[in-house]
Amino acid sequence: MFSMSNFSQKTITDVKTTYGNKAFNRLKSWDNMISKAKKAKTIKKLKYVNDYFNNIKYMRDLKHWHKNDYWATPIEFFGTAAGDCEDYAIAKYFTLLKVGIHEEKLRIAYVKLLRKKTKFEEAHMILTYYHKINATPIVLDNVNKRLKLATKRKDLKLIYSFNANGLYKAKKKGKSKKVGSNKILKWKTLINKI
Repeated sequence: MFSMSNFSQKTITDVKTTYGNKAFNRLKSWDNMISKAKKAKTIKKLKYVNDYFNNIKYMRDLKHWHKNDYWATPIEFFGTAAGDCEDYAIAKYFTLLKVGIHEEKLRIAYVKLLRKKTKFEEAHMILTYYHKINATPIVLDNVNKRLKLATKRKDLKLIYSFNANGLYKAKKKGKSKKVGSNKILKWKTLINKI
């Protein structure tokens, strides 16, 4: 048996059995990154996690899961080494919890991504980090891979955001107001799989 600091023996065995040796090696790498990030200051934690997951291959749900919309668990995303925008945001969210970021500072955000030189808007998901309540959040994204304040991301239009504690409706760039508990069905399904 092989032990890791940040994953249970069951998770290690499941990854190796379900996804094979390459995924097992990726899990060891993920475990090392988590251990390194735990010792870092907050902005470095965000950078380590954002950069790490942005190296995973982007693949649309229809091609990858043969479904129009599928929210993968971090292990599914990592095990298959591919996913789409919500998979990046979800994996980053749960990994940042593991490295010590408090849940109330993290929100997965549904946004409209505005493509340059077009009027086309694409549905997209990102992760946001709030260093304090009502502050302008830092965006962790797989499209624009650099950490930036939401006010610097003119290509994003926030629609709503959520975490395990609630659902937040957009007010203005990067700002939001809690409108209730998180009753998003895909989120509940995801949590039940984890």
